This record gives sequence, C-alpha cells and structure tokens, in this order.
Amino acid sequence: MSRIEVLKTYKIYIGGKFPRTESGRYYQPMNDKNALGNICLSSRKDLRNAVVAARGALAGWSNRTAYNKSQILYRIAEMLEGRRAQFVSELEQQGSSKAEASKEVDASIDRLIYFAGWCDKYTQVFGAINPVATSHFNFSSYEPTGVVGIITPEKSSLLGLVSVVAPVIAGGNTCVVLASESKPLCAITFAEVLATSDVSGGVVNILTGKSNELLPHFGSHMDINAVTYCREDKTEIKALQLDAVDNLKRIKVLSEDVDHEKAWETPYLILDHSEVKTTWHPVENISAAGSGY
Repeated sequence: MSRIEVLKTYKIYIGGKFPRTESGRYYQPMNDKNALGNICLSSRKDLRNAVVAARGALAGWSNRTAYNKSQILYRIAEMLEGRRAQFVSELEQQGSSKAEASKEVDASIDRLIYFAGWCDKYTQVFGAINPVATSHFNFSSYEPTGVVGIITPEKSSLLGLVSVVAPVIAGGNTCVVLASESKPLCAITFAEVLATSDVSGGVVNILTGKSNELLPHFGSHMDINAVTYCREDKTEIKALQLDAVDNLKRIKVLSEDVDHEKAWETPYLILDHSEVKTTWHPVENISAAGSGY
C-alpha cells in the first residue's frame, strides 16, 4: 500500500505571523498532475489586516537608520543563502530545471545584497542643495511614500518577488505583496526567511490567491499609498489605475520579465516609491552684512 504524501500548507504572512486565511479557502497548484501544496486563497479581510500591519510598522521601519536597514537586507540575503537547497527544490517543483533554479536563487541573493548596499547611499546621490535667489539654504531629500502594494510577476516565483520588495523596503516603505498564483511556493518560504532575518513584523506582508479577487482592493484601499504592478494584463492595469483615482495613489507598472542580468539593479527603483522633501533654512546674507573686518 503506497504512502499518501502529506502536502505542506503554505500559510499567509501578516504582521510577522503566519495565519491561515480568514476565508478558510485554499487551492492546489499543479505540476504534471501532482499537487504542489495547499495554498491559501486570501480574502479582502486578509488584505485589510495586512494593510493595518504595514501601517503600524511604517514609523518604526522608516525611522531606522539607513545603515541598519542595510544590515537587515544583507541578513535576508544571508538567510536565503542558508536555505538555498530548499528554494532550488521548490523552483524545480514549479517547473524550472536545476540549472535555472540555481541561477534564480543566486540572482535573488545577489539582488538583495545590491539593494542593501544602496540603503545608506541613494539619499546622498539623489539629494541636493538647491540654488535659490534668497538668503536661504534649500535642501531636497527623499522620504518613503508609505504603504506600498506589490503585485509580483506571475511567471517568477522568487526573483520577481525579491526584485520588487527589496527596493521598496530599502527606501523605508512597508508593503503588502500578492504572490504569483501559479508559482506561489517560494513566496511563503521567503516569508519564513523574513521572519528570521531581523525584519520587524508588518514591514513585509505576503498574501497568496487570485489577482482578480484582490486587485480591486489594492487599488481602492484608502490606506495603500502606492502600487507596483508587475504583470502584463492591460485590463487589470486599467482597472487598477481607475480604482486608484479616489486617493490619488501612485501606480507603477513594471515588466513581468524580471531578468537575471543587471537591468533591475538600479537605485531608481528605490525612487519609484520615494517622496521629495524640500526644507528651507534662513541664512545671513554675507554680502549685506559685510565682511566683518
């Protein structure tokens, strides 16, 4: 009598914890007629809970020093490296060859390290002291946008998620992530990495489920400040943009083809969800005051 395999239940990740979906529903993605696991079908209530957690974590995360955020992103990369074999195995289960899976895990680790390096540098590179015609210093610097919704690439289980989450949190934002529906395994395993990587609960929240059920709520939720969408469905893009009108949230549409090369390694991805703050400070007009001699 053959043994019946016990499939893993991949729970969602909200506020640093792993609850089951409030809806009580789940689905089983398949590969060669074999079920890969029990995956939660997240509900609107799950999304609302995730946004509450993200908003609650925003002040603490955004006020951490840039150097500390850099340390934490590097720690995520370290923990991902330590569980490399598990991620390779899950990618293979979802249809990748061993070589493709190894390449994707390596690229994900390297991308985390890349953005860890930018945490304490991008404000220096892109900030400015602006020329003005009055007796003032005029400084421009970058601050986080707030809570960012992320719709990850459907075709990529791990690298797509890492490529959009890393720059968002590097910039001091918190996020609510919708993982790939057809390839969700690595997303929740990545949440297990986050839970042991010094990332405060609520900074990254990961949901699984159907985009046609959850996408309208990403667009209409009044406490989500911006959304990054990384898929190719033009109908979904238009609907998301229309839903976002009421609170004027920023919608950033990125390509679903998250390559393994350097195209996605740019600090401009951090700026996508940053706001420019300009400060004026009065200064004595030296020419009017005289030289002092």
